[in-house]
Amino acid sequence: MAAKPPAMSPSGQPVEEILQRATGLRRAEAEELLALLGEISGEPPVVWAGRIIGFGEYEYRYESGHGGRAPLLAFAPGPAKHTVYLTNDFAERWPDLMERLGKHRSSKACLYLPRLAVVDRDVLRELLERSLAETPSGAP
Repeated sequence: MAAKPPAMSPSGQPVEEILQRATGLRRAEAEELLALLGEISGEPPVVWAGRIIGFGEYEYRYESGHGGRAPLLAFAPGPAKHTVYLTNDFAERWPDLMERLGKHRSSKACLYLPRLAVVDRDVLRELLERSLAETPSGAP
């Protein structure tokens, strides 16, 4: 019996299937995020874990020995919000950007955007660029 792949791994699922989870205006926003993350990363989109659109990948290992693979940049479109995956503690590390971003929520490594219309796109780009610059040396 073949070993089950880790939950966070690339799949052969079509990106279009994931984009369809966002409808109406959020669908156009998801396509905008797709283009933006692709442009910044220089990588093609790949579906990870059946719900995340990732660009590029890297391997990480914690001091505990636990490790894995993760996309360099990623987002998950949704019907109520978009989730953008950034480097750990991004909100604490870059409060200047977070103050200027616009309406959002955040957690340790996730940025939740209810609408792109209320977000400063230049600030979002800078968050993505900073996160990408630091990701290979950090953990997801």
